[in-house]
Amino acid sequence: MHPYVLAVTGASAQPLAERTLQLLLQAGRSVHLVLSKGAYAVFQAEQGLQVPVNPERQARFWRERLNCPEGELFCHRWNDQSVGIASGSFRTRAMLIVPCSMGTVGRIQAGVAMDLIERCADVHLKEGRPLLIAPREMPFSLIHLRNLTALAEAGARIAAPIPAWYTQPRTLEEMVDFIVIRLLDGFEDDLAPLQRWTGPIA
Repeated sequence: MHPYVLAVTGASAQPLAERTLQLLLQAGRSVHLVLSKGAYAVFQAEQGLQVPVNPERQARFWRERLNCPEGELFCHRWNDQSVGIASGSFRTRAMLIVPCSMGTVGRIQAGVAMDLIERCADVHLKEGRPLLIAPREMPFSLIHLRNLTALAEAGARIAAPIPAWYTQPRTLEEMVDFIVIRLLDGFEDDLAPLQRWTGPIA
């Protein structure tokens, strides 16, 4: 199976990105991880995490933090557009931007690739490959909605990270798992068990 590209921007929902990475690696998938410049600041501000920028050190950091030796993990700097995933000739399974800031949404919609995340998103759109965007904002302005609509029309899947209550979650971790597994459902990649809707509770 071709690798996934997982991008993390500076929007507030980093635990979703961590769990997505963990599930993909635990399932033995190959993942190319890109954090935006803003994502490093959000990890520090919201979770007190100092994520290394150096790709090799960052890969070791995630392996240790997630306690996950499985799969393949390649980390890239946000401004390195010379790596393989920046080219359309580099084949991938899909790209996920979890979470996606509205600034990133706007630049992708405008075709402006100022960093590796935006370039990779542009590549997935032009190559007709799956691109999932999990926008983390509330409420959406009309500009946000128009940008998201334009991306949907261009072929992206828009999946706002919204929890459900029919699973009767008891912890934040259970809510995170529901969101992440539902995000990955679109790729028909069953990475973890999920209590799915089967009808009203008796």
